[in-house]
Amino acid sequence: MNEFSSYPKFNELKGLNILSIDYGEKVIGLGFFCPGREPFPIGAGRIINKGLAHFYKELEAIIEDLVVEVIVMGIPYYVDGNESDKTKEHKALFNALVEKFPTIKFYQQDETLTTKSAKERMENSPEFNFQYDPTKIDELSAVIILEDFIRS
Repeated sequence: MNEFSSYPKFNELKGLNILSIDYGEKVIGLGFFCPGREPFPIGAGRIINKGLAHFYKELEAIIEDLVVEVIVMGIPYYVDGNESDKTKEHKALFNALVEKFPTIKFYQQDETLTTKSAKERMENSPEFNFQYDPTKIDELSAVIILEDFIRS
């Protein structure tokens, strides 16, 4: 038993390899979790954003390496819940990924304020030496997206 095991999505996705994506213009953060095997979501690295073709190629390799069965993509909204141009761009990318990887189950997760939460977590955690680390922020944001998804 862990803090996530009481949530319905934990049991629904138990034993499945889940990858989360925090898609950014410069860096794409990744998180990973297998409910029932790992105790909590962990960082799975990052992809430097060099365009869609590069992203698809890198993502395909990661899906194969980690045997990914579920992808959770962060979708940015305004704090009031309304959509922005970025929301529409991320949703279009989400739909393209669904088409490109038809054997994977996809979910969207609101990523509002995850970068802010990641920065606060870094500044309050011995894991990050109580300091903001810009090289880890996107990966940690992806972990928070995955945590929020499991709790939703």
